[in-house]
Amino acid sequence: MIRVTKLNGSPIHVNAELIETIASTPDVVITLTTGTKFIVEESEEQVVQEVIRYHRLINRRVVIVRN
Repeated sequence: MIRVTKLNGSPIHVNAELIETIASTPDVVITLTTGTKFIVEESEEQVVQEVIRYHRLINRRVVIVRN
C-alpha cells in the first residue's frame, strides 16, 4: 500500500499492485485496474517514487547465513 493525499486533504492508502495508470491532467489521477480513480495532491513523480519504494520493500530477499 502507498499513502497519498486526496484533494480535500484526507490521506488514503492505495494498493500499489492495482495501479494501472498515473496521469497529470493537470491534477494527478491514479486509476486502478478496477476502474476506480483518485485525484491526489502529490505530483506524478512522487506517486511513481512511492510505488517504486513499495515494490523494493516487498521484493527484498532475505539472505540466511548458516555456519
